[in-house]
Amino acid sequence: MKHEVDVLVIGAGPGGSSAAKAAAEAGASVLLIEKRQEIGSPVRCGEGVAMDWLRELGIPPDQRWIAHEVDGARLVSPCGHVMTMDARRAGNETGFVVERDAFDRALASAAVRAGSDIWMRAMATGAKMVGDRMSRVKVDRFGDDVTIVPKVVIAADGFESRVCGWAGLNSRLALKDIDSCLQYRLVGIETDERWNDFYVGSMAPGGYVWVFHKGEGVANVGIGVGAHRLRKKGDVRMYLDRFIASHPELSRGRAVDIVAGAVSTSLPMDTTVKGNLMLVGDAARMIDALTGGGVVHAIRSGQIAGAIAGEHLQGGQPMDRYERAWRREIEDLLVRNYVAKEKAVNLSDETFDRIIGALCELEVSHITTGEILAAVAKVAPEFMAELEDLL
Repeated sequence: MKHEVDVLVIGAGPGGSSAAKAAAEAGASVLLIEKRQEIGSPVRCGEGVAMDWLRELGIPPDQRWIAHEVDGARLVSPCGHVMTMDARRAGNETGFVVERDAFDRALASAAVRAGSDIWMRAMATGAKMVGDRMSRVKVDRFGDDVTIVPKVVIAADGFESRVCGWAGLNSRLALKDIDSCLQYRLVGIETDERWNDFYVGSMAPGGYVWVFHKGEGVANVGIGVGAHRLRKKGDVRMYLDRFIASHPELSRGRAVDIVAGAVSTSLPMDTTVKGNLMLVGDAARMIDALTGGGVVHAIRSGQIAGAIAGEHLQGGQPMDRYERAWRREIEDLLVRNYVAKEKAVNLSDETFDRIIGALCELEVSHITTGEILAAVAKVAPEFMAELEDLL
């Protein structure tokens, strides 16, 4: 079977659904395909989303996918120094903990309402390249072989993108740019639900531990560990279980859900446009290397890609505009936080304690890179040479 379409979007996560919606709104015929039988499942996310980001993306809060609203975030050092980042000091750190499966379905539904078609259980299995153009995409739909003939392809197939390889783009990652993650949803805990907490130090080598509250007595408690720091199978679980056991307020809880996976903590891809192909979100490595968060960048890059696809089809504008457009909005933040990650993963527990303790003592008024560096310069000037790249 053969199916012709203006825009083929591969992957119905936040980036793919946002791209499909934008392209459909621009007048293109759009097909969104998803290899799984259920959008948003299994969940592979801590599920925290900043309120300001949603506002900027034009996504109104919806109680159907909001699990809990928090006042902000807290950064906890190995010895227990706590730096609180509320709306006054950090603005976009206030927000929601969501139900990602419901959130993803809402975005996909918005794409359909905008005019996009959607196929579930439809896995892209290969592609034919004619020069730089992806002229055919093979899809297995419920066991039937279908050939898609697209004018534009938007790849939103995530961290392990296969579309990159079909297009001849290098998506290899060094071990130091991968975090292995494990998360429990714990029920029966006794913690302060006003804050999402981040713990840094040797309890999570090359990463951090997070506690994202989902309501009274319930939280996502997870860990990311640098893949290059792992020595044997089961190390990630060992680190997480050890952390939980050392915190009585968490250890009395019981896991009702377990999520495991990997996330890239690399720089974004050097090339995200090739011929009629654009890469969005995790497929383009648009992930914050410092936090591992990628939902908002996926949505924004999808919005940009979908709009540019529509303009290309309607008026012939070049698609390489996408490369400049997303980099203008997102790249500086991604690069800066990658540099910060490269520094942070090599800091000792003592250094974390001194820096976070200094930030607490100095009552930093607004959590910005500049204010953090100024605080560090006052109490630990010997670290400034190491951190100067962040300037």
